[in-house]
Amino acid sequence: MTVMDEVRKSSAWVATHSSHVVVDSSGIEKVVEKMTGSIPKVEWDYEGIHYFDNGPLTVQYLFVLDALNFCFWPDKELSYDHLASGLKEALQNDKSAFDADRLQKYTGPQLRELLKWPRPLPLEDERVRLLHEVGLELERNFGGKASNLVESCGKSAAKLVALVARHFPGFRDHSVYKGHQVFLYKRAQIFAADLWGAFKGKGYGELYDIDSITMFADYIVPAVLQELGVLKYSSNLSSAIETNSEIASGSEEEVELRACSIYAVEKMRELFRAKSGNQVLSVELDLWLWSVGVQSQYLQHHRTLSIYY
Repeated sequence: MTVMDEVRKSSAWVATHSSHVVVDSSGIEKVVEKMTGSIPKVEWDYEGIHYFDNGPLTVQYLFVLDALNFCFWPDKELSYDHLASGLKEALQNDKSAFDADRLQKYTGPQLRELLKWPRPLPLEDERVRLLHEVGLELERNFGGKASNLVESCGKSAAKLVALVARHFPGFRDHSVYKGHQVFLYKRAQIFAADLWGAFKGKGYGELYDIDSITMFADYIVPAVLQELGVLKYSSNLSSAIETNSEIASGSEEEVELRACSIYAVEKMRELFRAKSGNQVLSVELDLWLWSVGVQSQYLQHHRTLSIYY
């Protein structure tokens, strides 16, 4: 069984045993009905916020970006855009900013300076720890280069996810739910998707099995799926989200929010294929759902302090 089979299988198990989140098949039908024939195509870099030079430095940039791509909400003003464009500018100013030996030495204040952020970042110590981990492991096993890591996966997105999770503990996004191991691997998967999106499926982004990647279980997409009527929440979970109460990392509610989102998007994908005969990627569905979410100023998402998303 591949690592991506484990993600799908364990997410489906959660969806069929969940206590707080229900995947509504009639909700899925309505959304798919509305969209059949035209999933709005969202360009990967639709705001021009990412560094791109079509070479190994872009791969290094994306890996550092995805190592740090989690938990912005405790700081109301901080967003993914700040991270992506801040790292881009840092690299434009200094091409060696993400060299493996330098990644191992960054302090919290230095990372802030890199991002031009005026105050401590959420989970700053964890972010610094993950930078050190990435630098050390790249140096130890991949000649300091994320591009070597990518070249060793044989153009397979699933193998890349497995490789990243094996070598970098900070990407091992799984938990135990009702006695079952659940695998979600959000940031490892998004690294594969970012490569594919940035390089437009060529060069470092050529991944013959990009269709094996699931959606990326985060804060935004579950909230959009709930607004669309695809996910239904228990009253306790709804009120926790509405009152911005923190939901513990690894709790039943949190695992269900994420795993049911994966399961729901897979079901949407199957229905699209059945109705239109067109193959739709979970990556494309995720990108569309996420872009809907970030443009909505009223979207309320769950609050969990986590390094995984």
